[in-house]
Amino acid sequence: MPSASGPVSRRSSTLTKCYSDSPFCDLDDEELVTPLRPSEKPSSEPAWRHYSTSVIWFCKDQWFLIGMIILVIISSQAQVPASRQSKKETVVTYLCVSVIFIITGCTLPSKTLKENYARWKIHLFVQIQCFLMCSASIYGIVSACATNPSFMDPAMLVGMIFVACVPTTISSNVNMTKQAHGNHALTVVQSTLGNLIGPFITPLLIEMYTGSGAWYTQILPPPGALTATYRRVFKQLGLSIYLPFAVGQSIQNVFPRSTKRILGAWHLSKLSQCALLILIWQVFDSAFETGAFTAVKGDNMVFIVFISIGLYLAWTTICISLSLLWLAKYDTIAVAYCVPAKTPAMGVPLSVVLFTGLSTLTKAKIQIPLVIFQGLQIAGGSLLTIPFRKWIQPEGVQEEAAAILEGQRGDVEGEGALQRR
Repeated sequence: MPSASGPVSRRSSTLTKCYSDSPFCDLDDEELVTPLRPSEKPSSEPAWRHYSTSVIWFCKDQWFLIGMIILVIISSQAQVPASRQSKKETVVTYLCVSVIFIITGCTLPSKTLKENYARWKIHLFVQIQCFLMCSASIYGIVSACATNPSFMDPAMLVGMIFVACVPTTISSNVNMTKQAHGNHALTVVQSTLGNLIGPFITPLLIEMYTGSGAWYTQILPPPGALTATYRRVFKQLGLSIYLPFAVGQSIQNVFPRSTKRILGAWHLSKLSQCALLILIWQVFDSAFETGAFTAVKGDNMVFIVFISIGLYLAWTTICISLSLLWLAKYDTIAVAYCVPAKTPAMGVPLSVVLFTGLSTLTKAKIQIPLVIFQGLQIAGGSLLTIPFRKWIQPEGVQEEAAAILEGQRGDVEGEGALQRR
């Protein structure tokens, strides 16, 4: 009878190689796309070849980030005409988000989703940090900046508060958590939950922080009824997120084998990432077309960039530190992507409705901090997938090996029972 330790040892070494050498290794997707990391090279290899291999590996691993940078450059040089901006925003927002979530619905097991929706403690843990911790910290920074009225544009200060009050993003969170080998089912649950309660919480938080009568709030219109906000946002959520996700879940449960085979053979997860890139391009294209970037002082832009980097790093560090006290690594990665991220897909329509009556330029200025933060969070989240994979790989290898060993023990016991009969 074959030894149980041999296959497990070989399988563990395979898993170790998969986790260490392939940044795109996703054992759940049955999809091993392998740009191998140049970790062990012969000593006689020329230095230029080693560096070129490293560059190629990084480009394959971070193709999403590189693609985003290229699209931002393109949007800065050529924009969709103003007369077609509204149609472009509607088509891209509904179509791209729908593609992302129908694919997500096809890949996530319904049982896993139910288990994660029942974890109410994590719901409170994530949403309190996303809405209250982020908004309170940035309100303190805005209050400090407001002590000098000549320092910052008032619309930029309002925009900073607005960024902290919007819910987490959905599309990029799901894609990056999956790429980092985290619990992307938990990410879907937390992201959709945040976007469900966001239309109610965001207007209340903005009214609370801007109702102090500070000088920079004088540019805002008087608060009005929120019925239009709720109607528009929930229409977008229903048609672009919840309906496609339900369709994907139905397809997965009715045709489980065919769905799994098609997703693996056609690499449809890459299609959802391309749809996300188009969504990001749409936001930057609108910002450049309105001339919002050129209407703001240069030192204000530099300040927004550096304060956004600092806030993203601070929020990520805080949520990871708190998560490690009681959550597993897979869940910690999901929390690390959900808490600091902010969504332009909901933030942009919310800003349009909440700030009705303002000029197009003023509304564009308010959206600038959100657009900048969106680009930085995509860049930071994409780069974080590398250390997250290194951090989680020993745990993944150990669990896979234990599962295989348990299965082989069951086979051995079954063979023994048959022999006794």
